[in-house]
Amino acid sequence: MACITIPLSSSSSSSFILSHTTLVRFRTPRNLSISSTRKRLSLSVSVSASSSALQALIFDCDGVILESEHLHRQAYNEAFAHFNVRCSSSASQPLNWDLHFYDQLQNQIGGGKPKMRWYFKEHGWPSSTIFEKPPEDDEGRAKIIDTIQDWKTERYKEIIKSGTVEPRPGVIRLMDEAKASGKKLAVCSAATKSSVILCLENLIGIERFQGLDCFLAGMLITFELQNPYLGFYVTTLFAFQRLGVSEKDCLVVEDSVIGLQAATKAGMSCVITYTSSTAEQDFKDAIAIYPDLSSIRLKDLELLLQNAAIAN
Repeated sequence: MACITIPLSSSSSSSFILSHTTLVRFRTPRNLSISSTRKRLSLSVSVSASSSALQALIFDCDGVILESEHLHRQAYNEAFAHFNVRCSSSASQPLNWDLHFYDQLQNQIGGGKPKMRWYFKEHGWPSSTIFEKPPEDDEGRAKIIDTIQDWKTERYKEIIKSGTVEPRPGVIRLMDEAKASGKKLAVCSAATKSSVILCLENLIGIERFQGLDCFLAGMLITFELQNPYLGFYVTTLFAFQRLGVSEKDCLVVEDSVIGLQAATKAGMSCVITYTSSTAEQDFKDAIAIYPDLSSIRLKDLELLLQNAAIAN
């Protein structure tokens, strides 16, 4: 697996060599912006100012290749029931996240453990079969979150492997059209690497998965600043560097405003294929917005990118 060297600012004493399984900590000032971050990343990609032809498609996984959030919610609720998780001594039933609440939660807080930690801080730490009484110290609270998350992850994998989950409409056809026409193809996700591999192997097939020109997942990037989409942004930069094409010749397919912001801030055009949980988000910077890709062909995306280049 090829690695990428990322020099930091002159005040930093070292660089980092990354693969998609590396934990990276950037020591950055709190006022660092997206634009200044991009300048600090050394990207060895030759850019043609006149280029506007589609050369690479970059797909997100969750929400784009599969509509996964209802599956995650199902797995969480089954985990809460399995461990009899109750956030109040007066609760008559185990915790259950309803659809409306989970849509709001997953659009505000990324990652399963952070979701649970936030929820328990807001609503009280629960009793469960893990601990009869709500944990009061950090060690106990970490254990209950880790235990629930591990069980939930295994249950989610079982659902994916059940054969009942289908890819979103049009995704497979677009991938095949892109490969047949010589375009480069990437799948990039902030989700756990093993989870994404499982999804891809079961939903697009092992042959298509192995034929990807770039696959990035499980890249945990920790910044000492508050920016909800900076990790997505840096991952997107890694993708087009690894593909070896100009950012202007890449088209990103996303389902959320966070992914859209990451793509546009990295200098790439983005089309949105929204889900029920992201449909109300502000996608004004997308070059096209679709409910799904069932009627979209590669030639449509090529024309969109050409028109976007002319408009800019």
